[in-house]
Amino acid sequence: MYLHIYTLAKPVFFEEAQSVRLKTAVGELTILDNHRPLIAPVEKGTITVVDKRGKESTFETEGGTLEVRAGNEVNILAG
Repeated sequence: MYLHIYTLAKPVFFEEAQSVRLKTAVGELTILDNHRPLIAPVEKGTITVVDKRGKESTFETEGGTLEVRAGNEVNILAG
């Protein structure tokens, strides 16, 4: 999937990823390739990304919005 993570200040992640894990209002979600379309509020916590090479990166957020689009595109607007 192609993952974009934006903050108020700047984009912080723009590349392909194997998975992204984050906390939403309905619980913790792990998004993988071909996930069905979804929009959900993101809760305060850690966003964990595993890139295509298997490297794990983490980003802290105060909250935001998750959008999973058809075509393996994931956008996170993080505060």
